[in-house]
Amino acid sequence: MTPVELSRTVLCAVRRAVDDGELSVVVPGRALVAAPGPGGCGDYATNIALQLARPAGQPPRRVAEVLRPYLLGATGVRDVVVTGPGFLNISLRRAEVSAALVGEILRAGTRYGHAEGPTGQLVQLHAPHEVRAVVVMDAVARVLRSQGALVRTSCAAGPEPGWTEVLGARVDAYGTPDSPAPLDVNVRPVPAPVPAVSVTAASVPAALDAVALGRDAGRWALLQPAAHDRPRIGDEHLSQREANPLFRVRYAHARVRALGRNAADLGFAARPGDLHIPEAEAEDSRGAEGARGAAGSPQGVGAARVRELEAALADHPRVLAAVAAQRAPDRLARHLVAVADAVVPLFPAVLPRGEEKPLAAHRARLALAEAAGAVLAGGLSLLGIDAPDHL
Repeated sequence: MTPVELSRTVLCAVRRAVDDGELSVVVPGRALVAAPGPGGCGDYATNIALQLARPAGQPPRRVAEVLRPYLLGATGVRDVVVTGPGFLNISLRRAEVSAALVGEILRAGTRYGHAEGPTGQLVQLHAPHEVRAVVVMDAVARVLRSQGALVRTSCAAGPEPGWTEVLGARVDAYGTPDSPAPLDVNVRPVPAPVPAVSVTAASVPAALDAVALGRDAGRWALLQPAAHDRPRIGDEHLSQREANPLFRVRYAHARVRALGRNAADLGFAARPGDLHIPEAEAEDSRGAEGARGAAGSPQGVGAARVRELEAALADHPRVLAAVAAQRAPDRLARHLVAVADAVVPLFPAVLPRGEEKPLAAHRARLALAEAAGAVLAGGLSLLGIDAPDHL
């Protein structure tokens, strides 16, 4: 069950309570469902009882107690606990939660988290003539468009050829040095450092131009830091090592694609379902690449880590909305690193080992990995960075 589906379930519970005469209210158009706050529990919480208390003429906690049995009878709901002044904390059946989330992501593909259509929002972005500002503006425009906005970008002067041809930054309109575009700058991150020239052999290595890093590493170097931080433009962004966050994200995507090819060779495909990973399985990552747990999954891939991955995937639409609202592509970059780091421990559990036959659990784990791959590919695309099938 996804947050959207759970919101509909909450509204259905309200409607049934009204039909049974338990509440006398107008059923609202939407119910807010979010992660539980301090003092809460379960998978999600809703404040619908507080929202309905005044029109119902009853205390919020009493409204929550009325709604609780209706929610308990809903498909996919395992438990409902009332906390605080009347928050309904909802626990879902894990297998159903996972399957529904993964299914939703696989159906949407790289467009998971995007708006269904235009929202009517019009946005004008204007940047100074500076490489980081132009690249940040381009990434923000991509995310805003994914959220249904109509976006026009402009720059104080024409972008340098390397910014467009190498870094792939698109600008719709621009002024000239003699006649700059007459708009207020609303995209102004801390500028990228100007490349220094090393004059002696003992000099500190000079900073690189982002263009010299190429499109993928150059854009990542400019977009990953927060707008108020000065970016580091160096060859560390080209390193194929774990210390490089961009490498971890692209590596995770490439591994997902490789798992899909290997599964096809073994004659099975992804199908959302029960992962069959026990709650109490050991969390020893030292055995993650080799040792097998009691349920055929490797040690180190316990339920807690799976929930961490599922939470990151479920959070993707909210992250995209926040990036669009705050014009902060660095949030998306950090989110992709979190997804990549969460999915990598799952990889050894996806394919059967030795004489083991592909089971429903393997199909479900492949589906979860492919859902993470879709989020990584979609997020990288919004940042203007390639998601490789091979690395």
